[in-house]
Amino acid sequence: MSNFLDIRRDGHVAIVTMNRPETRNAVSDNDAVDALVAMCDAFNRDHSVRVVVLTGAGTAFSSGGNLKTLRATFGSDSGEPVNARYAYREGIQRLPLALANLEVPVIAAVNGPALGAGNDLACTCDIRIASEKAVFAATFVKLGLIPGDGGAWLLPRAIGASRAAELCFTGDTIDAATAREYGLVSRVVPHDKLLPTALELAHRIAANPGHALRMCKRLLKEAQHARLDTILEMSAGFQALAHHTAEHEAALDGFLSRIKG
Repeated sequence: MSNFLDIRRDGHVAIVTMNRPETRNAVSDNDAVDALVAMCDAFNRDHSVRVVVLTGAGTAFSSGGNLKTLRATFGSDSGEPVNARYAYREGIQRLPLALANLEVPVIAAVNGPALGAGNDLACTCDIRIASEKAVFAATFVKLGLIPGDGGAWLLPRAIGASRAAELCFTGDTIDAATAREYGLVSRVVPHDKLLPTALELAHRIAANPGHALRMCKRLLKEAQHARLDTILEMSAGFQALAHHTAEHEAALDGFLSRIKG
């Protein structure tokens, strides 16, 4: 995949660390996008993976855009404006699509600042746990830009339209406690407890059958924009598959034997 990611396994849990502290784990460079997209593809095909924990090396979760390469990739040094359009579509915009299609649950262990596209990256994850050192911001407007990586779709779904508008229009930074108040993260923990907390939750999730987790995540994703009758139809199809698995049969037999005893 590239040296952007460090990936290790702990049973059914994959621990993925963005490992470029010198850029504060910026995700706008193509090799970083390539690595994350390849990771999603690999985990979709590896059915032994049930949960992913995503975190950052060093002091930041992700600074978002790499300001040192921004002008050459997207700005005045990239040539005609249409080149920037292609650069977004063929570059960082692949990232929210890949993570949206990642079949397994993803826990963001936000160890430090999550800024701009880094904040949006956290929003693509299913569960977000923050270190007390974490801060969050939609910083695009501070640079005279807009969220070009899908943040206008992601952030309102995480914290609601009004608060998302406030953060996007001001570019203000919020601390971990405020992020929890807003619903951006589900909990805030001491910095040294962040990864252990995320892993404990990951293993509780991974104790469940992988096929059920993958189908449940797909339903939750589709339910964000589909009609109720569509979700009911999908649920019927997925549930029919689940009823005919060995894991379901074993769990049902175990429950029935306990109530008989």
